[in-house]
Amino acid sequence: MSDRPVLLVTGGSRGIGAAVVLKAAGAGWDVLINYVSNRAAAEKLSAEVRLLGVRAEIVQGDTGTEEGIAAIFAAVDQQFGRLDGLVNNAGVVDQTARVEDYSRERLDRMFAINVIGNIRCASEAVRRMSTAHGGRGGSIVNISSMAAVLGSPGQYVDYAASKGAVDTFTIGLAREVASEGIRVNAIRPGVIDTDIHASGGLPDRAAAMAPSIPMQRPGTSEEIADAVLYLISSQASYVTGAILNVSGGR
Repeated sequence: MSDRPVLLVTGGSRGIGAAVVLKAAGAGWDVLINYVSNRAAAEKLSAEVRLLGVRAEIVQGDTGTEEGIAAIFAAVDQQFGRLDGLVNNAGVVDQTARVEDYSRERLDRMFAINVIGNIRCASEAVRRMSTAHGGRGGSIVNISSMAAVLGSPGQYVDYAASKGAVDTFTIGLAREVASEGIRVNAIRPGVIDTDIHASGGLPDRAAAMAPSIPMQRPGTSEEIADAVLYLISSQASYVTGAILNVSGGR
């Protein structure tokens, strides 16, 4: 077994998750890359990571289901036997719509992945990292969104509500496990140029919103990853319960 710390990144095969994986690998972390359906992307990313001289494994699992979460953490135990960091990055958005047009199915999917999956993955991480359970401590970073404070009216109010729940969960969990060697923080990305906008039916949303951002441009996945790497590093050893806006001033 390696002495390198181990980081689990949910939804880690593309976008912000993939950028976090590469930055963490460059900083000396072994990584477990979780994906749902795009195995080819996960395998390609893991090959890139191995070229950096650290270990990378992949695991399929939908964080919106108990079966998926069980598979992910079974891989943590079997492949690495330790866990030092979790980045709760997996999340979904839906087609733009007004609240009165939301279906129950849409809401169930949104909250199962963005909220319940986030909480359940953190729960499993705490079981492995908490000094109260014999662990060595560790760090959890939840990926929230500026939507949590802006509300996303006319587009994704349900998504914004789910990220508001992530913010509250981050603060509560941070205070609950602070004496057990675990730090818990969150990042609120602003408008980031990733393919999540296409999944919501607005592939050009990032560029279109640039004029409304004080810095006049969307952010990049790498800029979010830099913030995540700070929070999981020893440089943030006295930072817990923090929610960091990485949003170009918006």
